Amino acid sequence: MAKEYDLVILGGGTGGYVAAIRASQLGLSVAIVEKGELGGTCLHRGCIPSKALLRSAEVYQQTKQADTYGVETENTSLNFIKVQERKQQIVDQLHQGVKGLMKKGKVDVIEGHGRILGPSIFSPTAGTISVEMNNGEENDMIIPKNVIVATGSKPKTLPGLEVDGESIMTSDEALQMESLPESMIIVGGGVIGIEWASMLADFGVNVKVIEYLDQILPTEDQDVVTEAEKALKQKGIEIITGAKVKPETLEKQDGVSIKADINGEEQSFEADRLLVSVGRAPIVDNIGLENTDIQVDNGAIKVNKFGQTKESHIYAIGDVIGGMQLAHVASHEGILAVEHMANENPEPINYNQVASCIYSHPEMASVGLTEQAAKNQGYEIKVGKFPFQAVGKSLVHGEKEGFTKIITNAKNDDLLGVHMIGPHVTDMISEAGLAMVLDATAWEIGETIHPHPTLSEVIGEAALAVDGKQIHG
Repeated sequence: MAKEYDLVILGGGTGGYVAAIRASQLGLSVAIVEKGELGGTCLHRGCIPSKALLRSAEVYQQTKQADTYGVETENTSLNFIKVQERKQQIVDQLHQGVKGLMKKGKVDVIEGHGRILGPSIFSPTAGTISVEMNNGEENDMIIPKNVIVATGSKPKTLPGLEVDGESIMTSDEALQMESLPESMIIVGGGVIGIEWASMLADFGVNVKVIEYLDQILPTEDQDVVTEAEKALKQKGIEIITGAKVKPETLEKQDGVSIKADINGEEQSFEADRLLVSVGRAPIVDNIGLENTDIQVDNGAIKVNKFGQTKESHIYAIGDVIGGMQLAHVASHEGILAVEHMANENPEPINYNQVASCIYSHPEMASVGLTEQAAKNQGYEIKVGKFPFQAVGKSLVHGEKEGFTKIITNAKNDDLLGVHMIGPHVTDMISEAGLAMVLDATAWEIGETIHPHPTLSEVIGEAALAVDGKQIHG
């Protein structure tokens, strides 16, 4: 007999398992259908493993430069096998933690591939889930009152650049490399491409980034991009923008070679391996959407401000709906969807108040509008900018490059955006995010006494700089 639940979630990634925990807290009976491993892309193929590798790269570089701190080291070397082992230990520990959370919340985890069925003998409406079990047993049927689609995304590829896991790879395959190449071409200068470029360069790999647009990191503030390009080039990374890769010219022999059209001229590039980093595509195929009235637009499921699809009892969250495609966004979309179906009257997410981070070296973080976006929306703006090199803790820390930039509405002093590049900004951006949520002004941030010496002083000084009142600059 088919089992009934208040909620069934397709996908046990960050958005899915967080939604399950919140539903359990609200007293709902919950099941997650997951064909892979709990934690999804973020835990196993994205956020966590890539940041573990980035941390190893950072430590390697710091150790090589230890003499600048008065610490003398000799014969510093990199053991990439141990780097990968450390990464996997972190992933495994967190994976066990997620499984423990499911047990604690009495969430049933069903291992298999779930598909949504249309109206049937099981239910007069679409939403019954047929599960193709991983263990080979016959399909299981689950009847939920509500469904959340949280199937996530997968790396996009380019026709002609077929991934073989050896010479041509996406981030999924790159995370499993057993050894580092001497050189790497990265096609795509977005967030993932730049994180990989920074990491590989810090590991000692010769890196070329080929970007189709006229600049890398197209969603970031122009001042941040300029500073990032300077820092990346100082690492030895070659950045080629305005370049259209020609997949038909790909050759794989003793490495890879490929040509790109740059301002009408063809240029050749060669490396040991090629990493395709051109974004991520929502996973909407083979999950039964054709059996429902759910609408898909440009490859992503269409939802309202609470995550509801056109089938009001079926919600969708995370990468599968497009949007910001960030793990922390998926988590909050999951909480919002659950609270809405439970009639908790939640407030919709204001995506303009969501911080985003880039974990390259230097780090970058932002919340709100860029300066150009603010101008495009018709705002009269004031800008405060303050460099890390004027902050004592930055010099102590050994990283003086970068800055914080605060953009405000000149008419009412409302915060419009905060943009940071420099040491530990991915940890500090939450202060700016809270300020946005609380509708704080730059004056209020400046009035907040930031302890000395800390890196966070750069935020207070940038806030004062909006009105020319910075103390140390």
